[in-house]
Amino acid sequence: MGKLETISEIKHLLLNQPSAEDLLRWQSDSRIGVQKLLSRYKKQQEKLLAQQQAFDNRLTFEKNAWQKGQIVAGIDEVGRGPLAGPVVAAAVVIDETFDMTLVHDSKQLSAKTREALDVELREKVVDFAFGVVDAAEIDRLNIYEASRVAMRQAVEGLTAHVDKLLIDAMTVDLEIPQEKLIKGDDRSISIGAASILAKNYRDNLMKDFAQQFPGYGFEHNAGYGTAEHLAGLNTFGITPIHRTTFAPVRKFLN
Repeated sequence: MGKLETISEIKHLLLNQPSAEDLLRWQSDSRIGVQKLLSRYKKQQEKLLAQQQAFDNRLTFEKNAWQKGQIVAGIDEVGRGPLAGPVVAAAVVIDETFDMTLVHDSKQLSAKTREALDVELREKVVDFAFGVVDAAEIDRLNIYEASRVAMRQAVEGLTAHVDKLLIDAMTVDLEIPQEKLIKGDDRSISIGAASILAKNYRDNLMKDFAQQFPGYGFEHNAGYGTAEHLAGLNTFGITPIHRTTFAPVRKFLN
């Protein structure tokens, strides 16, 4: 019988895809420390498996398109609810090699996770593009139509030829086959990826606006109607990036 590995050695081996033989051998190890390591390893593997299964489920719409030889883009927008700033859409194309299991609806991710995923997404997706519609255009069109325009801009900004669009709960004025998915950012990986890119892009725009228009907390609230933002409106009035057709802003018009 060979020399028993130390607990530290086993801990290291568990980080590097241990063999089935190793796992079986360690299960018979009576040391409490080893059994704690194995229990933690098992929970980690179960979590990873659940993530992979959820990821595969959210790839169903993309796989259906790929099986037909189609290139599909996922589209989502952010910024329909804020009182200030643009509405931003992103369009994302992925392929069968895409493997980022943490990609999900941006609203379910922390800011730190979104930012980390953003860097990797830009490297791993086949193509991506953004559409941006400012506050003046939102006031002219209404927020729903402005969101559709931003989505169309994002699709038109892609360099990849796209055969089909997967869109979160909307349709776009383009002669491309489209599938409207309710809660699409939670059901489709490519829409979820679009939601992350769009959210980060818009948040960064609002941080830039915070430098230009201090006192509203745009770097914290992204233009949503927080107490800090409303206090800023009361003190400093309306800026050029405010949506004057939105009721909480409209009352500050002279």
